[in-house]
Amino acid sequence: MSARIDISPDPAALAARVAQWIADLAGHSGARFSVCLSGGSTPKRLYQLLAGAPWRDLLPWQRIHWFWGDERFVPWDHPDSNYGMAHEAMLARAPVPAANIHGIECKGSPADAARAYENALRAYYGADTLDPARPLFDVMLLGLGPDGHTASLFPGKPALEERRRWVTEVPEPGLSPHVPRVTLTYPALESCRSAAFLVAGADKQAALRGALGGNAELPSARVRPVGELIWFVDRAARGEE
Repeated sequence: MSARIDISPDPAALAARVAQWIADLAGHSGARFSVCLSGGSTPKRLYQLLAGAPWRDLLPWQRIHWFWGDERFVPWDHPDSNYGMAHEAMLARAPVPAANIHGIECKGSPADAARAYENALRAYYGADTLDPARPLFDVMLLGLGPDGHTASLFPGKPALEERRRWVTEVPEPGLSPHVPRVTLTYPALESCRSAAFLVAGADKQAALRGALGGNAELPSARVRPVGELIWFVDRAARGEE
């Protein structure tokens, strides 16, 4: 399936576009709905919008379960925590049942945290093997680093070749902050009905060109979801300023 490219004028318009897209999907789902979150400044703007009018009143919060694509191995109250960012920007400001929040707990070692999160994903999914006909997530939100990484899948790292585990540890991330990470692997990231890359800013132009061009050295270019793939980008990232 070919990817769709959706271009917005700027980061604010991009966030609003994705907020409406998520609200439409969740509102029409009629059942349990799962969203896997990404870190970064563009997703943060999105989360703030979802927790405010008008989207706060449109989302079926009681039915939505929230997961994370990756996490820095720091406490949730640390400034570098993806969980902490999403909680402050959205989850603490919206009527989200505590049982619907599935953060990556950084306890023990990164390997311990990865195993624990994989067990949590399997329990939610209800099986130990991912079925392409029954995706794990409804929406997978992904970012794009200037080096072409997504989640905590970095160029040249062993996690890129992991196809059995759903979650793995990343001892050396390859960029700041230089702390270990826990990340979903390709099989888990790709088990979704809709995968959406959110890309804003002129500093992402080269990585975006490479990813859209299929440069296999870029982790982001290797994402092949079982469902649709959409690139939500702004004009600066697309080189249309």
